Amino acid sequence: MTRVQHPEVVPEPEHRTAAAEAAETHAMLAASPELVVGSAREYARAWVRRVRGGESGVLPVVAGLALISVLFQSLNAKFLTAGNLVNLLIQGAVYMLLAMGMVFPLLLGEIDLSIGFVSGIGGTVVAKLVAESLGWPWWAAIPVALFACAAIGALQGTIVTRLGLPSFVVTLAGLLGWQGVLLLVLGQGGSLPINDKVVNDLASGNLTAGASWAVVLALSGLFGVWTWRRDGRRRASGLVAPPAGVTVAKIAAVFAAAVTVALICNTNRGRIAPIRGVPWVVLIVLAVLGLWTFVLGRTRFGRYVYAVGGNTEAARRAGVNVAMIRTLGFTLASVTAGIGGIIYASRLRSVSTALDGGTLVLYAVAAAVIGGTSLFGGRGKAIHAVLGGLVIAAIDNGMGLQGFSAASKYVVTALVLVAAVTIDAVARRGRAPGS
Repeated sequence: MTRVQHPEVVPEPEHRTAAAEAAETHAMLAASPELVVGSAREYARAWVRRVRGGESGVLPVVAGLALISVLFQSLNAKFLTAGNLVNLLIQGAVYMLLAMGMVFPLLLGEIDLSIGFVSGIGGTVVAKLVAESLGWPWWAAIPVALFACAAIGALQGTIVTRLGLPSFVVTLAGLLGWQGVLLLVLGQGGSLPINDKVVNDLASGNLTAGASWAVVLALSGLFGVWTWRRDGRRRASGLVAPPAGVTVAKIAAVFAAAVTVALICNTNRGRIAPIRGVPWVVLIVLAVLGLWTFVLGRTRFGRYVYAVGGNTEAARRAGVNVAMIRTLGFTLASVTAGIGGIIYASRLRSVSTALDGGTLVLYAVAAAVIGGTSLFGGRGKAIHAVLGGLVIAAIDNGMGLQGFSAASKYVVTALVLVAAVTIDAVARRGRAPGS
């Protein structure tokens, strides 16, 4: 069994320091978790060693989802019905999107407390522009709203990086400030309905059954081809990659999951009129997940994010523009929050001052951390946010079916969050001796 060198990901100065090399190595290990080239048995042993060493990945949250599903299904047989599962996906979409936005600051060792109300800004801008008084088309209103959110993130990121202020303080001010902007725009107790059909269908519309199968099979096929070619190229070049059998197993697992989702979504879940098909919002979440997974795992910017979050000073000495990376991180967080805000407004078919941005941001942090993103920076993926959002939505949905109060939901979510942070802290201590 041979170990191979990782490719370079940062500019190489004339005299590289040990700290620079450490930052680069940390970034590559975080972005490319596969270990060694060898047989499936060797790969499995390496994976077991990683789990024992604290690198459990998505294993805890997947196990948690399975446990939650079994528990709530045993309490109420409606939990795993097609209608409830699709409703759970729609409910959790906003949590998933906001959590994916929160992943960027968390990877950098920062936090953004403003994204709850920044999402409200995104939804409000779209609602204002598509209203009859202005009459903008949806395809123009949505980019303008996302640009406004990007400007907010860039402003806050610049204040944090250029003035050296704590992100906690800057984004807490943003939480209060953007809530005030919403009150000024909508008025005390005001609301603004959305009458644009396309915008409203983002959360409530569905593909046809045939289109659902076509899209699901196409996406799983593209994933399979991309994964096979990627791993094949790495094996042929002698780089780090899983064995061919493991690659096939990954592709088969994704294909099986895609078929399961299509079967569930194409089951009639209507009471009066038939309702079938994959919701549009599921495709939106998958698109954002795919984009941010590529950005974090396959671009220089993504590797720099891991390097800065793992060791800021070492990354700076390696030639990374730390200020720019951190500012871009806050910008992408706000853009993703804007997408979540548009989905939130689409689901309610309106925007109002009743938006609870404080709870949304807390759920975003909880979903990202529960999914496996580290609060200490340098470790996490977009998929962690999606899985954590599913956990939050499953708890809320399952306890709602049982008739539990909102207070009980908050308590249970808090306990799950504490458990996730404890696992993260224990894993971090377990990795420290060998890091």
